Amino acid sequence: MRRIAAVSMTPFEPIAATPDESAAVSPVERACWILKAVAGLEETRLTDIARHCGLHKTTALRLIGILEKEGLLHRDPDTRQYALGPEVARLGMAARERVDWRGVVRPALMRLSSRWGDTSIFSVLSNVELVCVDLQTGAYPIQANYQQVGSRRSLGAGSSGIAVLSALPEAARRTAFQRITAHLQQFPGITPDLLDERIAFARANGYSTLLNVVVPEMGGIAVVVRDADGWPVGALSMPSLASRINAREREMAASLKQEAAEIERSIAPLAIRAR
Repeated sequence: MRRIAAVSMTPFEPIAATPDESAAVSPVERACWILKAVAGLEETRLTDIARHCGLHKTTALRLIGILEKEGLLHRDPDTRQYALGPEVARLGMAARERVDWRGVVRPALMRLSSRWGDTSIFSVLSNVELVCVDLQTGAYPIQANYQQVGSRRSLGAGSSGIAVLSALPEAARRTAFQRITAHLQQFPGITPDLLDERIAFARANGYSTLLNVVVPEMGGIAVVVRDADGWPVGALSMPSLASRINAREREMAASLKQEAAEIERSIAPLAIRAR
């Protein structure tokens, strides 16, 4: 059964599936790594891209040449930096026409941030990552958000990813764990035991929290958003000071659940079923 397209916009923090020149990885996969790297890295010269993707420079150059030819990449002759080409914008617009996530979620984000004063975020599921497609800043003077539209985060690296993991079937969750383990090593506080405990909490309570783990005194609270078949397509979250979440956890969770239900009702007619 096909699912609603999880549209990624400007990727950030791309995850290559353990890049290794000797691994049985297709050229298409490597080309995808390159596109994600160019979209997310600050420095995008050939050496930067090759290093990030775990590719030899000759391999990266060959694939980049093909992507340039197809209009997916463009090289600035002065800075030697690569950028996404015009064809990426065209493809993005075509994907956006399929599911206008911003149009669907913006009212919910505005209500959440207006009520609670903190930033609210909606992210869509893309493979084993969540991609921020829209956010709304609140009025509280201290904002605990480190994301921007297009930012990518591995499942498990925050409350949103934990919410999604908790909603996956067991087999899919095991597969996701295999993919994200290496990436999560950059977060020493996120251990397998902690993930198991946080996922169990999310499954029991219908929302997830991750506090004082990635950044001291900061955290997030999130709920999963599902399609008409019950499959997770994204997450609605609010990063905040850990103390603010602790003081209002149940109330914030109830608001997130209410808004997630509204989003689910909006996207239910868009679900694509293959008989």
